[in-house]
Amino acid sequence: MDHGRWVVTPRQRCDLEMLLQASFAPLSGFLSEADYESVLSCCRLTNGQLWPIPVTLDVNTAFAEKITIGDEITLCDIDNSFLARMQITDKWKPNKSIEAEAVFGTTDSKHPGVEYLFNKAGDWYLGGKIQLIQTPKHYDFTELRHTPKALKQQFLQHNFQHIVGFQTRNPVHRAHMELTLRAAKENDAHILLHPVVGLTKPGDVDYFTRVRCYQKILHYYPSQKVTLSLLPLAMRMAGPREALWHAIIRKNYGCTHFIIGRDHAGPGNDSTGKAFYDPYAAQEIAKKHQDEIGINIMTFQEMVYVKERKQYCPVNEVHPEETALTISGTELRNALLTGKTIPDWFSFPEIIQELRQSYPPRYKQGFTVFFTGLSGSGKTTLAEALMAKLMSLGKRNITLLDGDTVRRILASELGFSKADRNLNIRRIGFVASEVTKAGGIALCAAIAPYAESRIENRRLISEYGGYIEVHVSTSLETCEKRDTKGLYKKARNGELKSMTGIDDPYEIPINAEITIDTSISTIDESVNTIIHYLNDVSYLKLAHHTETTLVEFA
Repeated sequence: MDHGRWVVTPRQRCDLEMLLQASFAPLSGFLSEADYESVLSCCRLTNGQLWPIPVTLDVNTAFAEKITIGDEITLCDIDNSFLARMQITDKWKPNKSIEAEAVFGTTDSKHPGVEYLFNKAGDWYLGGKIQLIQTPKHYDFTELRHTPKALKQQFLQHNFQHIVGFQTRNPVHRAHMELTLRAAKENDAHILLHPVVGLTKPGDVDYFTRVRCYQKILHYYPSQKVTLSLLPLAMRMAGPREALWHAIIRKNYGCTHFIIGRDHAGPGNDSTGKAFYDPYAAQEIAKKHQDEIGINIMTFQEMVYVKERKQYCPVNEVHPEETALTISGTELRNALLTGKTIPDWFSFPEIIQELRQSYPPRYKQGFTVFFTGLSGSGKTTLAEALMAKLMSLGKRNITLLDGDTVRRILASELGFSKADRNLNIRRIGFVASEVTKAGGIALCAAIAPYAESRIENRRLISEYGGYIEVHVSTSLETCEKRDTKGLYKKARNGELKSMTGIDDPYEIPINAEITIDTSISTIDESVNTIIHYLNDVSYLKLAHHTETTLVEFA
């Protein structure tokens, strides 16, 4: 009996597709509690098979309370189309701190996997086998999407004896090509370029851009030497454990060899500035288990460009008298944001052009300025004045999202409970994210009293462009004296409940980029403060400015 429908999250959609097409073999469904515990403790299923990453169906408490063991649920896509049926064999509430330590080696929320686990994943897990209804639909790059069975058949038809797989979540450049060609030459192998097009690290280059870069670099490979195929994997950025996972997955796709480079699936540095994982730990653990997996692990150190030789080689092969050149991902992003020249030795012109089109300089990108503060603090006035100033500086698409206006039009059914207020702010944030994504400027003015929804908006909008929070810190006393809408008087008289600052709290922002008190600064001064900040962080490009006049808005 069908006891419910669960609309899968983006990560669950990826996991489900990988399960349905046997990319996650030997798994046939979401892990049982026993298998989950076994994976955490020893990277193995209860039957002893190697499996390092828990693949679980996380749900919220409300849905979990409706489910009992033995129920059948339907897993649906975002459009409510049916994807699979799932027979529930297990339901449990995990200890997420234990899971974080086991899988990621940390509970630091700066780790994207930990942040997802603690702040996005549901509090209950469901386990059980799944039955295919239909695989998730894709309308992009359809000719590049292959199941493990289809790829293995293709390799067999071409009589490729050795297949070396290459995993990446970043744009491809000359160093990657040199690395894969070297690996193929050493093993007389065909190359499988297998980029991830599911969820990767927040802030990564979008997969549409990355795939177009891969398509362009194919022309530089020798004929019939490489196959490009897309992997709908949701990465966890789990470093060593993830390296094992990737090797098992590539074995399922027919690879006989798999390249693991420096800091494979590493998420960068923790809150103290220290790397989450040793850069070569992933290579060590994958090598240790390669015979059991049935795939040859190829380990390389970082590929660098040797200036004197005018060619690439592993950094450990550079002679002391030679000059090793490289550009980090951060340096590349900064060069794109600032419009700086990227040297020819680093990448191919077509790829740089593709990246520049997708990631223009910061002053051509969209951004959001989010004003938060008490009623009467001056948020809307500031937003309107800033909009006028920006429009006078040059043509840009600018949208003003005033909290009262949005509530009246898009949230008229909401009340003033904490949940309803957070939902209203999330709606404003969603609209702002769409404006920002399209390269426009969103100016938001809302009380937004709770840190929870403000943080969520920052996270969402920052994926697509700039996010500048302006705390309009005008005191309650001043706001109450102004009482521009008569709300404070009503609240004091008991005619209005849940008034922010009176009988409902305002959680003061602790990470606002700008703080302005309109009882101290005039509107013109305040707007200039914001304009100067936007110019300093390159979201505006001003030819010159004084304290009162700003010229040329690119």
